[in-house]
Amino acid sequence: MTVLAAVAWVLVADQARGMGIEPGTMGMGIPLFLLMWLIMMIAMMFPSVAPVAITWARTIRRQSTGAARVGRLSQFTAGYLLVWTAFGLAVYGILAATGPLVDDHPDAGRWIGAAAFLLAGLQQLGPLKDICLRHCRSPMGQLVRYAGFRPRARDLRVGLHHGAFCVGCCWGLMIVLIPLGVMNVLAMAALSVVIFVEKLWRYGPVLASVVGVTFLVLAVLAPFQPWLLPGLEPPAEPMQDMEMLGVR
Repeated sequence: MTVLAAVAWVLVADQARGMGIEPGTMGMGIPLFLLMWLIMMIAMMFPSVAPVAITWARTIRRQSTGAARVGRLSQFTAGYLLVWTAFGLAVYGILAATGPLVDDHPDAGRWIGAAAFLLAGLQQLGPLKDICLRHCRSPMGQLVRYAGFRPRARDLRVGLHHGAFCVGCCWGLMIVLIPLGVMNVLAMAALSVVIFVEKLWRYGPVLASVVGVTFLVLAVLAPFQPWLLPGLEPPAEPMQDMEMLGVR
């Protein structure tokens, strides 16, 4: 999974370099956006999900071989990514709505950004975050539970189940990419570190609360500090008046 995450980071960085940061869907249709979204999720989420995934993969290896093993591993991965794909559709809908709004009313971006930071902060400090984070931080207990699932499509359902908890744990962190820029590689890298530390460090829950308070502070500052919202800044319009170039 580490190798896949590294490859995904290379792809994301290469694509971001050519796209830049701007509001909305950046001209991407749903298929292309979801492809980029899945690559982003592989880059950002796979390092932190590795303990659960590796442990479950070992279970699969002990119980199956050959094509059956590959099929089961594929089902687990597909189930996990399917949940993030569904969340990506919701993000695409938000971007499709906010992009034209910011183009027509540039000041609206400040309040959209403030709302995104507010939601993210409340989610980081709320009970759902705590429940989902505890699930992600204690994989052995969950793997014992997964072993009790019925055999039919078990690995797909394990992937779906664990993916749902990951979304429940991290959706607030993901929506701040709307004000920070969906293709903002630095923001993605910072959030990836937060996700990784929250799930694997002994003081991860404390960090989650600190990040939540930080988001609430950013929500207060966002309407007055537009530099905090690069993903909601309308693109600069080309100069059409030759006088702006000093040409008389």
